[in-house]
Amino acid sequence: MTASYDINPQGLAPGTEPATALEIRLRRRSRISSAVRYGVLLVFGLIMLYPLIWLIGASFKTNAEIFASPSFWPEDPTLSGYINGWQTSTPYTFGRFFWNTFLIITPKVIGTAISCTLVAYGFARFEFPGKRILFVTVIATLLLPNVVTRIPQYLLFRDIGWLDSFLPLWVPSAVAGDAFFVFMLIQFLRAIPRDMEEAARVDGANTLQTLVYIVVPMLMPAIISVCLFQFMWTMNDFLGPLIYISSVDKYPVSLALKLSIDTTEAFDWNQILAMSVLALAPSLAVFFIAQKYFIEGISTGGVKG
Repeated sequence: MTASYDINPQGLAPGTEPATALEIRLRRRSRISSAVRYGVLLVFGLIMLYPLIWLIGASFKTNAEIFASPSFWPEDPTLSGYINGWQTSTPYTFGRFFWNTFLIITPKVIGTAISCTLVAYGFARFEFPGKRILFVTVIATLLLPNVVTRIPQYLLFRDIGWLDSFLPLWVPSAVAGDAFFVFMLIQFLRAIPRDMEEAARVDGANTLQTLVYIVVPMLMPAIISVCLFQFMWTMNDFLGPLIYISSVDKYPVSLALKLSIDTTEAFDWNQILAMSVLALAPSLAVFFIAQKYFIEGISTGGVKG
């Protein structure tokens, strides 16, 4: 008894139809399109990241090599920029300035998260007299340029004796003074259904318990985004400390970097770049650690359910 085999000239399994020429062309076109798209993204990504890469590489160069070679890779790496730059030209090291920055950022971030959550929850979930007027006022302050309020704020803080202290830098934000964050949390709350809150009310939870145990866990991605924004903006803030702080021992990192630049004589750029890398490190570290929640909070906050 002889067995018979069906010979498939194209090497396909039985029941499988050969791909048409059109399908082959479409697959090839799709692969080429993906390669071009990712190639363009890679090129633009490198262009955007190159200044940061060059900054890190130049911080390990000598002052003469920075101007002699445009490459980011140091020929003779050295830590002199970090060692000498950390000492500064004042009686204080950069450690003191980082500590001052920490004293500003910590209450500002915590206060912003708590106060903006309370205000946003009130606007998003409750009806009260004058709600529409107050909300319009909040949005108006969001559209108002900061330059317009600089002089009135300075006069106010001068009259209450807050100049040359950290209070003007974090107290306004700790009482929901940043309308952008309030608006952002309101938009996020509008996308959250009220079913779980109503169930908690039926079980006997009051308003504060509902907020803490039901709303805040669901609002956590947006709250983390608020904290990240506030952290990075405070680290980069130069004008605020420049206006309100006059004592060198209270300078944050943003003002301490300016101390390294003396317009009357030559200065060491490798020290300035090294301290700039250290100043950028906390913001980059915090962003990459909480990147998942940051992206989720931004994307969800712009969608109304």
